[in-house]
Amino acid sequence: VVLRRRERVAALPPRRPPARLPVALPRPRPPAGARQASRTVSAVAAPIKVPPPPRKGRLLTGAMIGLAIAGGAYVSTTDEATFCGWLFKSTELVNPLFALLDAEFAHRLAVSAAAHGFVPREKRPDPPVLGIEVWGRNFTNPIGLAAGFDKNAEAVEGLLGLGFGFVEVGSVTPQPQEGNPKPRIFRLKEHGAVVNRCGFNSEGIVVVAKRLGAQHGKRKMEETSSSSDVKQGGKAGPGILGVNLGKNKTSEDAGADYVQGVHSLSQYADYLVINVSSPNTPGLRQLQGRKQLKELVKKVQDARDEMQWAEDGPPPLLVKVAPDLSKQDLEDIAAYSLSTLLKTQIISNTTISRPPPADAHPLAQEAGGLSGKPLFDLSTQVLRDMYIRTGGKVTLIGCGGVTSGEDAYKKIRSGATLVQLYTALAYGGPALIPRIKAELAECLERDGFKSVQEAVGADFK
Repeated sequence: VVLRRRERVAALPPRRPPARLPVALPRPRPPAGARQASRTVSAVAAPIKVPPPPRKGRLLTGAMIGLAIAGGAYVSTTDEATFCGWLFKSTELVNPLFALLDAEFAHRLAVSAAAHGFVPREKRPDPPVLGIEVWGRNFTNPIGLAAGFDKNAEAVEGLLGLGFGFVEVGSVTPQPQEGNPKPRIFRLKEHGAVVNRCGFNSEGIVVVAKRLGAQHGKRKMEETSSSSDVKQGGKAGPGILGVNLGKNKTSEDAGADYVQGVHSLSQYADYLVINVSSPNTPGLRQLQGRKQLKELVKKVQDARDEMQWAEDGPPPLLVKVAPDLSKQDLEDIAAYSLSTLLKTQIISNTTISRPPPADAHPLAQEAGGLSGKPLFDLSTQVLRDMYIRTGGKVTLIGCGGVTSGEDAYKKIRSGATLVQLYTALAYGGPALIPRIKAELAECLERDGFKSVQEAVGADFK
C-alpha cells in the first residue's frame, strides 16, 4: 500500500503555487499528516477479492463438523455401556491396517497406543459367573494377556483397562539386551499363527522396576485420596499383574539372574513366573530337567522368602513349561510340583514343532517358536496330562491357541483355572476381549456351571 501511494504521488503533475490576491488572505492548507492519512485510507479502502474455498474442502469441513456434532449428540444421549461397546466394535475397522505393517513395527505401535491411552477402556462389569479367587486374589474374569506383548511394562494400565482379568509383563532380563537379529517375527495369517525368535529382547530390570514403581506409587496415592471402600484386585489396580522373569543370553549363572529379578520386581507383582521354556535362548529349556529345575526353584524361593512381606505375603511362584516336553519330563515336573511349594504352572510356551496345517506354510520353516491356532491342540493335551498327573492339586494356567470363548472353556474343562492369550489379540484387536468373555459366560451357563471354579477339570470329574 505504501509503495502504491508513493507511485501515485510521483505521477501527479507538479503543483502550481496559488495566485496571490491583493486583498484575500492565502487559503490555509490542510496539515501534511491529514493529506497522508486521506491518501492512505483511500489506498487501503480498495476491496481485495478472496477466492472462495474449493468445493471439496467445504464438503470435507462440513462433513467433519457434522460427524463431531453427531458423535457428541450420540455420546450425550446413549448410556455408558452402549457407548463402550461401540468403542470396542470400532477397533475392528482399524485393526486390519496393522496387518499392512511390518509385524514388529505393528507390535511396537500397539504397545505405544495402549501406553498412551489410545485404546478403548472397558467400563462394563464382567458377568458374575466369570469371577474366581486364586492365590487369595480376586479375578473379575479368568482371561489374561500372556507375557511377550508388553515386555517392558510400558502399558500395564492401558492393557488392564481393555478388560483382561490379569496381565503378565516380560520376560524381563537383569541386563538390557537387544535379542536376536531382525527380522524375527513372521505372520502365518492363513493359519492365525506367528513364528517368533525374539530372544528375550528387554530394556532390563532397572528400567522395568522404575516403571512398575511409578505405577505402584500412583495407585497408592489414588487409594489414599479415594473415599471408596472397594478393594482393588491386585498390586496394579483393578486387575492382577504378573511379572515373567528371564535370563540374559550370555549369562553363565541362570539362578543369579532369576534371583536378581525377584529382588527387584517381586514387590510389584501379584505373581512371579520363572520362564525356562523359551526356545529362542540357547540352553534355556535344559533348565526344565528335574535336577536343574529343583536347584533353580530353590534359589528363587529362598530369595523371595528372605524378603520382608506385608500381611498378604509373598507373590506365588510359577514355572512356564514348553509343550514339547517328553512324557518323562512331564512326570518329573508334576512330581516336583506336588512335593514343593511350586503349586502353579503355565502350560504352555510356544512350540518348536510345526503342527498341521501350519507346517505347509513357507514361513513355517523359519527358526523360532510357533504360537496361535495351530498350537491349541498340542498345548491343551499337555495341559490335560499335567492335570491328570497332579490330580488337580496344582493350579494350572492354560495358554496356547486360544481365539474364542469356546477355546477358553475347553482349556478350563481340561484343568486350567486361568487362561492366557496373545497371538489372537494381534489378529483380532481389542474387540476380541469382550467377545471372548461373553462367549465363555454363555458356555458356562449353557452347561449349568455357576462359576468358573466349578468347570475346572470338568472333563475328568
